[in-house]
Amino acid sequence: MAVASGAARTVKIDPAPPMEFFKEAVDGAIARQKVSSSAETVCYLTQLLDRFVRPGALYNEAGVASDQPLAVLLCRALKSEGRQRFLRLKLTGDVALFVSGFFASSRELVSCDYYGRLGGQAYGTLSQEHRFLNELFAELAEKFARFADVLSEVSAQCSLTDDRDLLRLYERWLKTGSERSARLLREQGVSVVPASDAVH
Repeated sequence: MAVASGAARTVKIDPAPPMEFFKEAVDGAIARQKVSSSAETVCYLTQLLDRFVRPGALYNEAGVASDQPLAVLLCRALKSEGRQRFLRLKLTGDVALFVSGFFASSRELVSCDYYGRLGGQAYGTLSQEHRFLNELFAELAEKFARFADVLSEVSAQCSLTDDRDLLRLYERWLKTGSERSARLLREQGVSVVPASDAVH
């Protein structure tokens, strides 16, 4: 909350809740990318973005340091038990999805697979161990790359300002098969042909 003081009065300015912004952004990205998803998963993605506005609390709740590599975090999660196991697996999946989607343009291509594998494994394990949340975590695991694309669109509109941006986008599409990357390439006049359709 920002407070502006003057000689005669004090004005309090309440910022718009980020949840409202994230909900609208996630809904729009899912609709544009034609991603089939449950209402529970859409809600989860919205809450995930809201939680990462203040990520420190997530690490504190799981009892781990925020500077741990994701592979170490997953390893510790798999060795944990009870509620701590749940929180650490969930944190692993959430961090992987958030970073691979929200910061996709600044990550090396090898990281796309790295985060996808670890995040998918974390969500997949949760889906097997928690029957009341089975469908939610199973969908997150199965469609990890699609939801990363959704978060990527939420993070910012892709600005292709030069050939290097276009090349990075093309390399990302080759590596991950991202449908969003393919669409953006086509919008820039780049022909995108799946390997299975290519003529040899």
